[in-house]
Amino acid sequence: MRARRTGSITRGMVALMVSLMVVFAFGAGPALAKDKLVFSDLGWDSAQVHNRIAAFIIEHGYGYGAEYIAGETVPMFAGLERGDIDITMEIWVDNQQPAFDNAIAAGKVVDLGANFPDSWQGWLVPTYMIKGDPARGIKATTPDLKSVMDLPKYKDVFKDPEDPKKGVFYSCIPGWGCEKINEMKFEAYELNDTFNLFLPGSGAALVASLAGAYKKGEAWVGYYWAPTWVLGSYDMTPLEEPAYDKEIFESTARSAYPAVATHIAVHSSMLKKAPEVVEFLKKYETTQDMANKFLAFMKDKEADTQQAAEWFLKEYESLWTGWVSSDVAAKVKKAL
Repeated sequence: MRARRTGSITRGMVALMVSLMVVFAFGAGPALAKDKLVFSDLGWDSAQVHNRIAAFIIEHGYGYGAEYIAGETVPMFAGLERGDIDITMEIWVDNQQPAFDNAIAAGKVVDLGANFPDSWQGWLVPTYMIKGDPARGIKATTPDLKSVMDLPKYKDVFKDPEDPKKGVFYSCIPGWGCEKINEMKFEAYELNDTFNLFLPGSGAALVASLAGAYKKGEAWVGYYWAPTWVLGSYDMTPLEEPAYDKEIFESTARSAYPAVATHIAVHSSMLKKAPEVVEFLKKYETTQDMANKFLAFMKDKEADTQQAAEWFLKEYESLWTGWVSSDVAAKVKKAL
């Protein structure tokens, strides 16, 4: 019996020595201490940057590893429901309301609240058209333009080169839901007699029309949305519409687009697996303007999503340090 006990202790001591050697040789990295947490790496930049902001804090502040699975909305949400994915940083709730509600009711997914509550889409013009831009020598060409109702009086400013009797409005991409909505708005606001609706063939073509006009200080009116690098780079002013009304919007579209709530959600297993991370993510909240700025940083600096995340953490230190304890914040700042 004594020999067995001695042998057992010896094996334990050897195992401990090996573990210590590994730690001293390679460092006690976060992935060695705790499990990896899996993020939905959705197919747009803002979601991927938010993943990497959260992951940087989780890895360096809480000691978990991070992994990203790439995919689009429907399969990624199904993965969150199954538990293949732990965290989704951007769920556009209104766009998938039934599936979201069902997953919450079934206890598979936990809603942690808004990441940014003010996503936006609508009609807009360059601000210099209303206020001018003395630094660029640009005078205001539409000083009284405030709402969509004011557009007819400025049709000549927005002259369509292919139909000079009308202005041109740069609308949505063919096949997107906003294409039909903007057509309904044209009818509702009685703009068909004074403006032509132009459909760019792609998102890049829509950006090119806006950016080309902006750089030359020319007139432009059309549809866009946020968060995007475009609205982080160019000073644009939204045109006023009647306040959003669900019934009116769905019948005639004669109201503003609804703001879409963008939430953070986790698989229910996270409540036991990483409760401190859940508490951190409950406090995680940003704004559309912040997303516009980090997306503009990516564009201007040709940065990747990891670099944009680290830029955010440096730029908004006073914000994110309020999401975590002081000791976690100190670890994250040291890692930066």
